[in-house]
Amino acid sequence: MPVLTWTQSIATGATFEPLNGWQYEYIPFGGGIRILHDAGAVGVVSTVTSGSDTLQERSPVSAGGTTGVLPSVLDVPEVVDQVAAGDRQKILYENTTGGAIVVNGFIDYRPGG
Repeated sequence: MPVLTWTQSIATGATFEPLNGWQYEYIPFGGGIRILHDAGAVGVVSTVTSGSDTLQERSPVSAGGTTGVLPSVLDVPEVVDQVAAGDRQKILYENTTGGAIVVNGFIDYRPGG
């Protein structure tokens, strides 16, 4: 099961796309994905797309994360989807505040299911 994790500080007014260049950015075989993410403070919004589906439209990312600690399904809502071969996975984070904020997250891809 391929997994990508990230912890990234996003500067004031900046964006971050953790899946750019990932080996599975374009899904090779149908299956399922699961994304969990959080931020160190209020003010980060995210847009999550999978192929032509918008899974999360520009929404606040759950705050309260700790730098370097991956979020748990017990603390943040999961973003899940069934994916088809060729679907592009994209997460766009935007920092809407006056200071840098850290985001933590991961995606796992399960071919075939």
